Amino acid sequence: MTPSTSVPMTRVAEAWLAVLMITALASPLHAQSEMLGMAGGWRIVPMDPNMIMLPGLAGVVPVVGAFTPATGIDPASFPEAEPFQVVEMTDGDTLDIQVSIVRRNLNGHEVVMFGYNGQYPGPLIRAPQNATLVVRVRNDIELPTTIHWHGVRLDNQFDGVPEVTQEAIQRGESFVYEVHVPDAGMFWYHPHVREDVQQDLGLFGNLLVTSPNPDYYGPAHREEILILDDILMDEQGALPWGASSPTHALMGRFGNVMMVNGDTDHRLSVKQGEVVRFYLTNVANSRTFNVTFGEARVKLIASDVGRFEREDWVGSVVIAPAERYVVDVRFEEPGNTVIANTIQAINHFRGEFYPRVDTLSIVTVSDEPANPEISNSFGTLRAYDEVAAELEPYRPHLNREPDYELEATLRVQDLPLPIVLSLEADTLFFPPMEWNDAMPVMNWLSTGDQVTWILKDQETGAENGDIDWNFQVGDLVKIRVFNSPDSFHPMNHPIHIHGQRFLVTSMDGAENQNLVWKDTAIVPVGSSMDLLVEMSNPGEWMLHCHIAEHLNAGMMFSFTVEGQRTLH
Repeated sequence: MTPSTSVPMTRVAEAWLAVLMITALASPLHAQSEMLGMAGGWRIVPMDPNMIMLPGLAGVVPVVGAFTPATGIDPASFPEAEPFQVVEMTDGDTLDIQVSIVRRNLNGHEVVMFGYNGQYPGPLIRAPQNATLVVRVRNDIELPTTIHWHGVRLDNQFDGVPEVTQEAIQRGESFVYEVHVPDAGMFWYHPHVREDVQQDLGLFGNLLVTSPNPDYYGPAHREEILILDDILMDEQGALPWGASSPTHALMGRFGNVMMVNGDTDHRLSVKQGEVVRFYLTNVANSRTFNVTFGEARVKLIASDVGRFEREDWVGSVVIAPAERYVVDVRFEEPGNTVIANTIQAINHFRGEFYPRVDTLSIVTVSDEPANPEISNSFGTLRAYDEVAAELEPYRPHLNREPDYELEATLRVQDLPLPIVLSLEADTLFFPPMEWNDAMPVMNWLSTGDQVTWILKDQETGAENGDIDWNFQVGDLVKIRVFNSPDSFHPMNHPIHIHGQRFLVTSMDGAENQNLVWKDTAIVPVGSSMDLLVEMSNPGEWMLHCHIAEHLNAGMMFSFTVEGQRTLH
């Protein structure tokens, strides 16, 4: 967890006092804000009562237009979304997915959203390892879209990246995906066009690939899917999104309403001693969750593309956008257990951290006992010899020097003066992880037109789309990602690599003692993370930050792998 103290309050207070004095004198901007009001369909972003509105920003709106789906159409004309259904598929089966407008009731408000097959989340697809699934997608929303099969090492032409692997699916058009699933585990699917809008509006679903080995995981009484999300709402409903480019480009769009499986009041009932296997997926635009399970004991089993070398006890699960984790939890005490997002939030203005707990789900534990054989076996931590054996050829490469080094940073232009001055004061301290939106108005006002998030090749100086990396199938490539603390507003970044799998070999020089195959890993501010990427899948693939607003503010590039497909 983030420490509870920061720099001395006097330094922070002095810096902010200077900001307040200067911004109070920024009369041209203030006059402009008075003239604009809340124009163009914008509403002021909700704020924590402990935070202040900087002088000069009252009434200012983002420089891009506001977007809400199906503007001017009666929400009652759209079908009400339904909870997700499980779709069992085998090799060669076909699934039709319609991308359409739906109606939801969220937090007491009727909200127009998007859905896959009218469901929230989209259908849970279950398929056996090594199956090939045919998915026919029709787009009936007003925006072009695609489906990216996140974490799946499938054929490049079906990866769902517009202008790279396919043309975006326009309204009224269709596209057929062939999804080969070579790895067991939990994956997910979502658009790769304006994720900050479409994903936030409900376009996501899970793909659970089952192993032929019945003993792949340890024993559990049951399995549950938990898709973690948030949405930004006020007393009128969901806040609009940026039309031509994202708002919230500095920190990403944090929501203030928590959801599990699209539900704001998620609940489970279990027996005493029941062991529940939870498949966790984070589909939020920007929020990293720290998931706690009350006093229940938690066993970490697997992550993005497979099992850990060995199971481990954990106090919580830190899960960044796009990551997945599998945990077993035994509920021992009758009564209610709260699954929560338990963090130390930050108040940038006051320069301090404070505890915050948001309920994600309530688990009611009865006094009826569960099968004791499974309950008792929970106390054993299993080591997976087959995982260790598979990793053996990679171990000689774990500690070698990196082949490539990336620096994460950003560049800004034309931001309002109060934002620039306040963030210059904010450089007096920074948290390694941003657990909450600590500057809602400033973040909201920063758009993809004013903020460019950057991945920079340290050797060539090339940035984002100018990076030109080429590999051969069979290459093992060590990439070091350094998240610079010296940028305008340093921020943690979940780095996602398409089409391949990688091992996180070390963080800040500390060797990883329990390896697992990943496709997404978060780099805290000021840290260096080493990734050993197995180039096994030919094609042109993306590497990007999975904070949706950072991706759409430039933080991405593609690389090429040549040769014949050789997946293990």
